[in-house]
Amino acid sequence: MSSTVSKRRLTSTLRHFLDNEASGGLVLMAVAVLAIIVANSPLAEDYFHGLHVYIGPLSLLHWINDALMAVFFLLVGLEIKREMLDGQLSTWSRRILPGAAALGGMVAPALIYVLLNWSNPAAVRGWAIPTATDIAFALGVISLLGKRVPTSLKIFLAALAIIDDLGAVIVIALFYTANLNLLALAGAAVVIAALTLINRIGVKTVWPYLLLGAILWVCVFASGIHATLAGVMLALTIPLKTSPGAPEASHAESPLHKLEHALHKPVAFVIVPIFGFANAGVSFAGLSLDLFTEPLTMGVALGLVLGKLIGVLGTVAVLVKLGYAHLPVQASWGQMVGTAFLCGIGFTMSLFIGLLAFDDPQVQDHIKIGILLGSVLSGLLGTICLLSSDRRLRAPPIPVP
Repeated sequence: MSSTVSKRRLTSTLRHFLDNEASGGLVLMAVAVLAIIVANSPLAEDYFHGLHVYIGPLSLLHWINDALMAVFFLLVGLEIKREMLDGQLSTWSRRILPGAAALGGMVAPALIYVLLNWSNPAAVRGWAIPTATDIAFALGVISLLGKRVPTSLKIFLAALAIIDDLGAVIVIALFYTANLNLLALAGAAVVIAALTLINRIGVKTVWPYLLLGAILWVCVFASGIHATLAGVMLALTIPLKTSPGAPEASHAESPLHKLEHALHKPVAFVIVPIFGFANAGVSFAGLSLDLFTEPLTMGVALGLVLGKLIGVLGTVAVLVKLGYAHLPVQASWGQMVGTAFLCGIGFTMSLFIGLLAFDDPQVQDHIKIGILLGSVLSGLLGTICLLSSDRRLRAPPIPVP
């Protein structure tokens, strides 16, 4: 009997952990630390060698970064579409504050990075690395703070991070695309047309979309555009409605919602941790303290810490001061400072863009150190600000007309 009770408690605890929105961020933190430990242990040679073992046409690292991460981008695309059509970003009034803050939070870090690396044209290619916000990490940290942070601020951060992801997708497509293979690109266009067609004729079963999505991935991979963007393209064709003309808000059983729900845990607890473990490992052997002050590393770190703070908080302050927006309900300026700092946690997407920007493993290591340094500092400073914010300074609730 006691054995049965223990099993039930273990199952309940595991279910609670998997359902907690902070858990994905905690797992990601753990695997990032583990990757660094392994990369600086006697297992380092096996770790780095194993990532470059070829499985069919691609190395293990390429399968992770090009194929597994396409599923991550599929989930990102589903979240963007749902929020834009049926969520917190469904109206322009809801998009103004997080949208403008996300834009400011991309421009300021990029400017800081470019200013610090202006004398090195090759390094300037990495300008987009500190522009990204890691939604799993940021929401994980803010969720751990519980009721100390108003729900409206969590919603604001989630909306900002989703728009930031959309910006990262656009940046990757426009600025980190290799030479185009027009024949493969034409093939991708045909597949997208087929996906659009089955959407329009009312196909609600998910598997035809996934089958065509696999073909789309092959075409995009061969085209020169980064293969992960096939996930976003596929997501935009997945139906949100269960029947033509029906309101989006009533369709929790739609193909988009079902697929998003099915992918959430595998992506959060399998795919992103695998990506983090494969890419966060950096060996400190032979590295000097001078590395932390070189423009490349500092550009990334300061871009994440100061750039996100200046861009996000500055944009919010201007919009509120001019009367175009209000602070999230029950949030104080101190809490907004903390939230702006949390936007500087750029782990997953920053690493991804860094790998696209630079092929040199040594440069990639410098980028990784800058990302880790900037993300850790941003997380610590954001947590401190949110914990120490004076509740008496919270903005009063805004009357809803």
